[in-house]
Amino acid sequence: MTGKVWSTIVPFNGQKKPAHGPREAIMNRRAALRLLASAAISAHMLPLRSAFADTIGVDPANKTVTIGGFTPITGPVPFYAILTHAAEAFFRAANEAGGIKGWKIRYVTMDDGYDPARSVAVTRRLVEDEKIFALVASVGTATNVAVIPYAQEAGLGMFGPIGGASVFFSQPNVFPLLPDYGWSAASNAEYALKDLKLEKIALLWENDELGRSAKRGFELYMDAQKLAPAESVPFEVKTTDFTPHIRRVANSGAQAAILFGSNANLAGALKAADRQALKLNWFAPFFTADPSTYKLAGKLLDGVYFSSWLLPVTSEDPAVKAYRDAITKYYPDDPVGVFGLNGWSNAALFAKVFEALIDSGKPITRENLLAAGNTLTDASVGGARKVTFTANDHRGTRQEAILQARDGAFTMVRDFRPYPAVAFDAKPA
Repeated sequence: MTGKVWSTIVPFNGQKKPAHGPREAIMNRRAALRLLASAAISAHMLPLRSAFADTIGVDPANKTVTIGGFTPITGPVPFYAILTHAAEAFFRAANEAGGIKGWKIRYVTMDDGYDPARSVAVTRRLVEDEKIFALVASVGTATNVAVIPYAQEAGLGMFGPIGGASVFFSQPNVFPLLPDYGWSAASNAEYALKDLKLEKIALLWENDELGRSAKRGFELYMDAQKLAPAESVPFEVKTTDFTPHIRRVANSGAQAAILFGSNANLAGALKAADRQALKLNWFAPFFTADPSTYKLAGKLLDGVYFSSWLLPVTSEDPAVKAYRDAITKYYPDDPVGVFGLNGWSNAALFAKVFEALIDSGKPITRENLLAAGNTLTDASVGGARKVTFTANDHRGTRQEAILQARDGAFTMVRDFRPYPAVAFDAKPA
């Protein structure tokens, strides 16, 4: 199998950003789940193997640790490689600054074409040929899910898988940052009810697992408040004309609308509301709090609120500013936005855990790396805050802030607050 390989020691020589972008800056769960069945079959066909040496990927003489990840340079979503560019930029910047506690990071990535079966094969190559110590910031929901059995067999930690699957929260070797969308929708509803004192809230939700997850969390929260949604309107992924959807929202008498879909969907809904002269308080998920959404919606985006596990990409927080500086330096053709900050933050998670391992004074082994991950408490990780892992609970991102779009930027209007317990503690559907 062929594949591009790049690292912070031997940089990748310039894969051009594709001319077209994704439908949205987030993994589409419906597409991911369609791929999962074939991936699971492929994973179970792997022959049994003996455990790897626990110190694989560690070079004490040169104080270098090799880690790896898979990314879709080819396949249906090559734009997602931007996530990996940002992760690589994190490690390159860290190395130039002296490394992580004096240790240099060699970050090797390979193309999996966004195909779960190839993801398993690529991970095997990373382990056997590149001798990686951990899997870091690998891209995709179904792709990461498919790799879990092999990673567990190899004793390999998976840090910051970039995708959304509830199975990530229950695996002892998987440390995810991305939250469940139901938690985020509940946070939006909580802010509308408790902070803005609104009562009539409508939900527009993408008719796939992304939207259904948001719908579950929203309904759990509203039910706990003994309130019914003003309206609940599904829409298809490719919807561009939201005229009938907004008419239903208007007829409901809603004071606010929460939309869970892409930035293009959000822009379409805002334009339809403007045409109908409907004034609402609008809410949307973190991945739409991005400069690219302003390009689609223009000034109509001003005033929209976003529940976000990440600080605003325009923040002057040192960690977020470091992301912007590094992307401008290493990947000047990549857009600076929440998509890249996502990849950067998932790379920062490994760095935070590796720092904890070094500070513990324990030998640098895979087993001790996992143990160090379970010691993170209210940690700041890239653009994320209040990240906590315990041995029995890997819901790392436990709180979100509320952002608001204002004059082309995104401002935090409410600090990080725990997710509403009724959604956060609910069993996965």
